[in-house]
Amino acid sequence: MKVKKIAVLAFILLAVLLCTACGELVDTIASTDFGTKIEIQESGSIDDVKLRDNPLLYENSDPAEVVTMYLTVSEGNSAENTNHTWTEINTYSVYDYERMGIDRYQVNGLLQIGDDKKLLEGELGYGQISPNCTVQIRGQTSSSAPQKNYKISIKDNKGSWRGQTTIALNKHYSDGLRFRNKLAYDLIAGIDEMMGLRTTFVHLYVKDTTEGGNGVFVDYGLYTQVEQLNKTALKAHGLDKNGHLYKINLCEFYRYEESIKLKDDPTYDLEAFEEILEIKGSDDHEKLIEMLQKVNDYSIPIDTILEEHFDIENMSYWMGFQILMGNIDTQSRNFYIYSPLNSEKWYFIAWDNDGALKRAEYELNGRIDYSGWESGISNYWGNILFRRCLKSEKYIAALDSAIEDLMGYLTEDRIESMVSSYKTIAKPYVYRLPDRMYAPLTEKDYDTVASSVSSEIAINYQLYKDSFNKPMPFFISVPERNGDMLMLTWDNSYDFDAETITYTFELAKDYNFNEIIVKQENILLPEAEFDLLPEGQYFIRVTARNTSGYEQYAFDYYIIDSGKVYGTKCFYVDADGNIVEDIYVEG
Repeated sequence: MKVKKIAVLAFILLAVLLCTACGELVDTIASTDFGTKIEIQESGSIDDVKLRDNPLLYENSDPAEVVTMYLTVSEGNSAENTNHTWTEINTYSVYDYERMGIDRYQVNGLLQIGDDKKLLEGELGYGQISPNCTVQIRGQTSSSAPQKNYKISIKDNKGSWRGQTTIALNKHYSDGLRFRNKLAYDLIAGIDEMMGLRTTFVHLYVKDTTEGGNGVFVDYGLYTQVEQLNKTALKAHGLDKNGHLYKINLCEFYRYEESIKLKDDPTYDLEAFEEILEIKGSDDHEKLIEMLQKVNDYSIPIDTILEEHFDIENMSYWMGFQILMGNIDTQSRNFYIYSPLNSEKWYFIAWDNDGALKRAEYELNGRIDYSGWESGISNYWGNILFRRCLKSEKYIAALDSAIEDLMGYLTEDRIESMVSSYKTIAKPYVYRLPDRMYAPLTEKDYDTVASSVSSEIAINYQLYKDSFNKPMPFFISVPERNGDMLMLTWDNSYDFDAETITYTFELAKDYNFNEIIVKQENILLPEAEFDLLPEGQYFIRVTARNTSGYEQYAFDYYIIDSGKVYGTKCFYVDADGNIVEDIYVEG
């Protein structure tokens, strides 16, 4: 090392002598790696910052851990809306509260952490006897299930559990395996380009001391705790707790002028606003409105909008993950959008993944979901933002790259190993009381479905590839009277290869189209005309076909017990000849 230093010093001296005549002395010394040069990285713009999770949150976590929680519920007071019974809490769904026009009932609770035999010293609630939280049901569609999900809110100055003061416990009633949401979040934790949330298996006991309660701890079975995405979580994950955060309840990124307004607008209606976007962060909606206006302004190229208002890496990895996981109910809900306070960029954060990798379970139960347009890119075509993005070559290239990268991570071996671990934990709970009473699968079918999960990624990958060959889905209008005829129109379909698209129109008296009244084929214009109809129920089906022979149904569907009848619109003709559309309402 000394010989090397002498040689280097001799070289520097020679360089100094040569450069003095040229006036380059300072530059030469500065370029020498001897601690004389200070390199400073340019800060750049806040909009250039990539969304990255805080890896320290997951360092000591054990995906196979089961936390035992003891919850003692009691009646409180009317001022806090906690003067209710545990029976009432478990009786009403979200839809019931909406019909009654009241807030969700709550009860007081004492949440304590332990194991299957005792409370644990130093944990939340240890040594306490007075309530430290409130409890209410959570979820939307799931609130109608006999086994409820719960939101436990720790009261101010009453502590926290792992830094969290809102504890969301999910039963995942419709998930036969009872671990899909956790599987998805644990996978997300290993994807740099996505932000996840902490999740833990929970074994819940509840002691009901409200009216009618027996005052002893009752086993409520297995739950999955998922970190509530709020200001506390944003801070924990290294994000801006004062930023903008919205939970997507039912939003296709249209402008929604009647509902999405500034808070100081005299016609601002919080309830109407939150039917579309639930406010979880800043309530200054100016930046949100600006983004929605631009998304709906076709004079602005989508690549410009992506550059200014979104992180194409984040969006492509979020969408790619949902496509490969088959988490289809993410077109217009079940995710969050987040934007730091001083940034124009919006980021996507995954939420509610219990519908992921469910193809085998649906097939076993005879359900006809996971087909039609709900696969590949066509699943997102009804959302104006996603539709515009999917017409961008730049975005498609990013999505393709994300998909290929994710395929190297979501390997069959990785999924199979994780499923095997979670199955060992979850299955014993599922097939003993109380969960056994409501298990969607038999024990044998549970094993069959679990063994099939790891193969679904490859299926979803191929469906993604195939979806580019098909025409895109479209909406059918309600028939309208045109003199002595009925006129029907529908939106134009779209083909990525600009192939000619023709349509087949069918009118029938049954959703299986066994009793077809009218059938018209090779239609070039998106319209059809047919005779007036007598009173009754009718079904319309429109199918798009491109030159290569690939077909696609319309977005419209009819709900039956086994799922969706894709591409089918139901309507009624009353005694006066009026047309009434059949509208499916959840709940």
